[in-house]
Amino acid sequence: MTDNLLKTVFGRLTWESFPFHEPILLGTFIVVSLLGLGIVGVVSRYRLWGYLWNEWFTSVDHKKIGIMYLVLGIVMLLRGFSDALMMRAQQAVAFGANQGYLEAHHYDQIFTAHGTIMIFFVAIPLVVGIVNYVMPLQIGARDVAFPFLNNLSFWLTVAGAVLVMISLFVGEFARTGWLSYAPLAELAYSPDTGVDYYLWSLQIAGVGTTLSAINMVATIIKMRAPGMTMMKMPVFCWTALCSNVLAIAIFPALTAAFFLLLLDRYVGTNFFTNELGGAPMMYWNMVWIWGHPEVYVLVLPAFGIYSEITATFSGKPLFGYSSMVYATVVITILSYLVWLHHFFTMGAGPTVNSFFGIATMVISIPTGAKIFNWLFTMYKGDIRFELPMMWVVAFMLTFTVGGMTGVLLAIPPADFVFHNSLFLVAHFHNVIIGGVVFALFAGMTYWFPKAFGFKMDEFWGKVAFWGWVVGYWVAWTPIYVVGLMGEPRRVHHFDDPTIQPYFVIAAVGALIILVGILGFVMSIVMGFVKRHQLADTTGDPWDGRTLEWSTSSPPPDYNFAITPVIHQLDAWYDMKARGYERPCEGFRPIHMPRNTGSGVILAGLALVLGFAMVWYMWWLAALSFAGLLVVAVGHTFNFNRDRFIQAEEVASTESKRQPPLHAGA
Repeated sequence: MTDNLLKTVFGRLTWESFPFHEPILLGTFIVVSLLGLGIVGVVSRYRLWGYLWNEWFTSVDHKKIGIMYLVLGIVMLLRGFSDALMMRAQQAVAFGANQGYLEAHHYDQIFTAHGTIMIFFVAIPLVVGIVNYVMPLQIGARDVAFPFLNNLSFWLTVAGAVLVMISLFVGEFARTGWLSYAPLAELAYSPDTGVDYYLWSLQIAGVGTTLSAINMVATIIKMRAPGMTMMKMPVFCWTALCSNVLAIAIFPALTAAFFLLLLDRYVGTNFFTNELGGAPMMYWNMVWIWGHPEVYVLVLPAFGIYSEITATFSGKPLFGYSSMVYATVVITILSYLVWLHHFFTMGAGPTVNSFFGIATMVISIPTGAKIFNWLFTMYKGDIRFELPMMWVVAFMLTFTVGGMTGVLLAIPPADFVFHNSLFLVAHFHNVIIGGVVFALFAGMTYWFPKAFGFKMDEFWGKVAFWGWVVGYWVAWTPIYVVGLMGEPRRVHHFDDPTIQPYFVIAAVGALIILVGILGFVMSIVMGFVKRHQLADTTGDPWDGRTLEWSTSSPPPDYNFAITPVIHQLDAWYDMKARGYERPCEGFRPIHMPRNTGSGVILAGLALVLGFAMVWYMWWLAALSFAGLLVVAVGHTFNFNRDRFIQAEEVASTESKRQPPLHAGA
């Protein structure tokens, strides 16, 4: 009777679900708990809970939400990179009879968690955070189209990340790879909670990402400043638009694949099994229809960041604006036509393989065109090799190598040899680190003064730069080499001891990258401590060329007191040339949505629902689902909660923050 009651209340959650027998996990739990208690203690000591709730957690200001996305991404970067260090340490010592310090069961969880966290909870939040902050300022909008939806999207992403973190200490995570391949992810082969944690966390976060993408597209299409036609938008806004259009198109495919896999696991259907009519390969197709365009969801905004920085630090307008826009659109379309190159080895036949091989090579053409555009922008320019521009140069060198190895893998016969080797893993990290990660650090460094009014610490910023660049080449060049030797990926240890030096070097490279990560964190911390090199409140400490710099640094809540009118592409420079001067009167009331806690509550209930479904706590799942419906419906009845900033308040604030700007300033 007691056992049945406990099972009804706690589902399959028992004392054995806690990792008391795993010293590594137990030690990690203690360290994380102490850090958490320390943070709670500091916040409580300085009575910051009310401030954080009122000014940040419930905020619908796109700028604050963008900053919170960036904080989430950096925190999860520390978590995800700890998995990378553990994998590299394991591979450096596990040869022959020595099985290393990680059991295969634990190692499989680590490499699955690493890939999942780095893509879904590091790269995506960092990209969304930069787009969230910068894009509305560049198009002259006071906020995004749906401010509350923006808040909800962020907190749903947080809920998914928290659910992944819970799996570290309660139960276990998936052991099926970062895309949780069927049929390995089916109940017959993975009866534990790992795949359920994976599916529910990504379903919750995926809803947030999809809603955010809809919001960004609506903002760009409908809220551009007067006179800003599509071909007068900054290139970063074009890349953000194409990236989010892609996200809207592809995330439903991933959601559908995960939903069908959930049905297989919870209801007993056979969509992706090896028997009863199931087709595991269909799962792979659905996932990679999402997966390869997702690479461009991340890379396209990165290209936009490089475009903004290159123009700024070359002292010239971007070379070939129209060609950059067209190349972005072509990449967006072609990204749908290359997913099958991820499984040339499945036996689709020479015709299908040839089509996807050619499509993969073709997509490199507009990407290469962008490289030449940036080079021609730099040509005969007054180049300043400050920190953001250093990231751009490092990207050009690193990403070009990744592109060349990608073209090699686009050849089906070569891919037959390399597909299951570490060469492919090195190529993927070459493109993502050299293309996306370098751009994210460049973008955060470049726009940090816009957000806070002062620069990051330059010394620690350069430590971060050299740590990442040197660390990348030390860590991944040996993996390219052993991949060419034919060493397989996804393995826990290797039999040939003669290749151990390569993995030791790779582990050293990972430690150098760790120095780069910690250096970046320190550059932020020391920037706040010193607050040196204060930004001019009338413009841009980097002398930027786009509209976001026509506001103060940091911008006011409402972004623009007077909606700017756009006459040409480089709007900010155009305003200077026209002798633009900020008016002292004529301010109108500004519509400002009120902060709301509904987003936090909805995401919290979604987190409880996901946890309950993982552990089969049906009563808790039903209650949390009912709570979701009640809060969602209740939020729609929040009439008259928005406020208007009166003209006098705007004029007073503007006179303090933005003194008149005269021509030639």
